Amino acid sequence: MTSESAIALSLGGITFLLAVIWGGPLIQVLRLLGIGKKIRIEGPERHITKLGTPTMGGWLIVISVLAVTVVLNLVSVVSDLNVQGPSVLLPTLVMLAYATLGAIDDWLGVKGVRRGEGLRARTQLFWQILLALGASVGLKYVLQAPELYLPNYPQGISLGLWYIPIAAFVIVASTNAVNFTDGLDGLAGLIAATAFAAYGAIAVLQGQVFLMRFCFTVVGATFAFLWYNAHPAEMFMGGTGSLSLGATLGVVSLMTGQWILLPIIAIIPVSAVLSVILQVVYFRLTKGKRLFKMAPLHHHFELIGWSETQVVQRFWLVALLTAMIGVSLALLRGS
Repeated sequence: MTSESAIALSLGGITFLLAVIWGGPLIQVLRLLGIGKKIRIEGPERHITKLGTPTMGGWLIVISVLAVTVVLNLVSVVSDLNVQGPSVLLPTLVMLAYATLGAIDDWLGVKGVRRGEGLRARTQLFWQILLALGASVGLKYVLQAPELYLPNYPQGISLGLWYIPIAAFVIVASTNAVNFTDGLDGLAGLIAATAFAAYGAIAVLQGQVFLMRFCFTVVGATFAFLWYNAHPAEMFMGGTGSLSLGATLGVVSLMTGQWILLPIIAIIPVSAVLSVILQVVYFRLTKGKRLFKMAPLHHHFELIGWSETQVVQRFWLVALLTAMIGVSLALLRGS
């Protein structure tokens, strides 16, 4: 297993190098196309400086992961080297599908008639659910993924037909959680990379070698994106990146059967979603009062005086700790 881990880490490093090389040209292409970020008027004033920064940078992650995964599968087919397996084609296809949905949203937000808005929320949610249901069917009937593992419980739990709606909910919830987390330079990328690394560790503990390699390929590609997204960001991932990373993270958690640990491993995205829900509910119950200065939660901390880098670094520290807790809980299998 040590050699398998070495291969996975090497794949992450190779993907990082390949993605970093073409990240600069991608920024130039996005600038030529005029794919610049629109800033919400109600957002923190300091974000006005981000206006016009190239978005849709999530393609740096998606195309890099897609290229490496496809090449490795082709190598496995035409040779005796078993470097990657067909099981990872599902999360790869999910990543591509949600990236396309996010890219449409990004493009409409920049070039469409509803500039700054993108796809209507109902339209986007409809497609998210439809894609998630398709992925859930694939997980249950094609990959026959373990349906549920609980910490300190020795056997897997079968959910029957309930698995499909539950899995679809996990994917959609993860998609939007990461999307809500996006907004500060480096935040969503760091949080997503940490979560994928955690599930890569869980995958290797379960003997899912191909899934482990896929997870660390995503980590390498995300680190390459962060090379250009570190404060002050040269490009943003947009919905292209946040939707694809969120959906793929949900699928990966389901492939391990350890999706019950996702709220712990991805505590920051979960907190971002909860802050938005609480803000809306509190606003309606109190007829106009706000629980947070602004939601999602990272903007609240900006407005109480934390710098952008402080928010990102402190949130990442929390994410690292909860990821470690999640992996440790996955080690508990009972007797």
